[in-house]
Amino acid sequence: MVMEDNESCSSRVVESSSRQHRKKVEVYNEVLRRLKESNHPEAQAPAFDDELWAHFNRLPTRYALDVNVERAEDVLTHKRLLHLARDPANRPAFEVRLVQVPPVCDTNLDNYSDSSSPRKEVVRSIHPPPAFGSSPNLEALALEASKSQDEDGDTAASPDAKASRPMHEITFSTDDKPKLLSQLTLLLAEVGLNIQEAHAFSTTDGYSLDVFVVDGWPSEEVELLSSALEKELLKIEKQSCSKDRSLSPLGVYNEVKVKCEPDQLTIPNDGIDVWEIDPQHLKFDHKVASGSYGDLYKGTYCSQEVAIKILKAERLNAELQKEFAQEVYIMRKVRHKNVVQFIGACTRPPNLCIVTEFMSGGSVYDFLHKQRGAFKLPSLLKVAIDVSKGMNYLHQNNIIHRDLKAANLLMDENEVVKVADFGVARVKAQTGVMTAETGTYRWMAPEVIEHKPYDHKADVFSFGIVVWELLTGKLPYEYLTPLQAAIGVVQKGLRPTIPKHTLPKLAELLERCWQHDSTLRPDFSEIIEILQQISKEVVDEGEERRKEKAGGFFSALRRGHH
Repeated sequence: MVMEDNESCSSRVVESSSRQHRKKVEVYNEVLRRLKESNHPEAQAPAFDDELWAHFNRLPTRYALDVNVERAEDVLTHKRLLHLARDPANRPAFEVRLVQVPPVCDTNLDNYSDSSSPRKEVVRSIHPPPAFGSSPNLEALALEASKSQDEDGDTAASPDAKASRPMHEITFSTDDKPKLLSQLTLLLAEVGLNIQEAHAFSTTDGYSLDVFVVDGWPSEEVELLSSALEKELLKIEKQSCSKDRSLSPLGVYNEVKVKCEPDQLTIPNDGIDVWEIDPQHLKFDHKVASGSYGDLYKGTYCSQEVAIKILKAERLNAELQKEFAQEVYIMRKVRHKNVVQFIGACTRPPNLCIVTEFMSGGSVYDFLHKQRGAFKLPSLLKVAIDVSKGMNYLHQNNIIHRDLKAANLLMDENEVVKVADFGVARVKAQTGVMTAETGTYRWMAPEVIEHKPYDHKADVFSFGIVVWELLTGKLPYEYLTPLQAAIGVVQKGLRPTIPKHTLPKLAELLERCWQHDSTLRPDFSEIIEILQQISKEVVDEGEERRKEKAGGFFSALRRGHH
């Protein structure tokens, strides 16, 4: 019976994948037909059929499922940009064009059989639509634009004038690399553009195709926008070159100065750094997790169970070594029961690794989303208090985590929750603000997404999202891509929906944590007090209910004896 179930399950997977493959073939054939019928010069080449199929095969299946077949020439643009990106001198290759999204009309023309009835004009675009159709948020924007024109009394305007506002579509292609989306969104923000839609694809041979629909450019002039993008790219390239020249392999260590006061107690130093671990003393048990930059193992160090994070030697570069050095520097500074304890590190390339205490309970994210676990209210509050205490300690030591989320919260064998992963943490700058974008979009504060200066209050926003995650067991904005969620948070004030049964004080705390204005968010010292008060009330209420139940039972017994 089990075998039959397994077979039917695997057949469903095959059927689903073959259905998607058939759809991809259909799209390919339709695009090919349209290009040949339009007598496009490129489509007349002898090997074109194979080249077009190779293009579809390089990209994920969802590319074929999403692309607008009525705009077959857009596929050629994508193919050309990917080809240009092969040459480092062309990267990133990009193209800008005007696009327009007509608002969706509910008008049914069949209803107008009576010639005396006023007939609504069909709204037409004066510019082509985006390459990937129109998603609900773009349609909503077009509808808003149409409504605002009607409200302004522009009812007598021509269909062209009534069409929704034009936007620009910018398509980039370059070599696929980590944090590429972050770099591109920063680039667009620097030029003053608002991202309304984004589609990101990675090819099988290491390139990327990223398509953004944007507004915010003051004119329809495509050449001016292209020039502005080129200037910004040049500026970023110059900054990157100057950084590389000034960067030593472990540059952060060179920045750390030890101040020696004459009236300070001198501790004997034998010249050996107690944090430096000899790799020969590490014993590896099994791999716990794997990422693009490194692997996490369970192992032992001097008979103690430990977690060992090893950076992949083939991925090592100056930037990654700098981040590693920063993480070691921060972890050496912190000692708190709600922060994962640092034990040591191997800092001699290529054997770079960080050794910490082993957290046998795994991550809160895995508990919620992989094991389908749930926290009852008292446990949920305990987790939130543990996290708040760890974060309060970090903030008191001027450390901003910058990537607070359920995946970076680990549980030990006693269910104590600790803050982990300081790969992108930073010691707060002298100015008190930071500008480098980091973190994970679903948990990220709006000021970080927008690349504006930010401080420790960015962690408070992320904490609010984490508590919502604990309450619901759901992924924040699960119906959106991470980039769509980020756009919604910044431009539409999007926040997760707080469940109706949530305690009013807890709901109020969440709303305060994810205020758009960071100065209105509470500090973790205040958050701890609020959570402890809520926890006390929950415990007291539980005790009261137990007493009432017990009292009611014994009263009934006494009444029965009379």
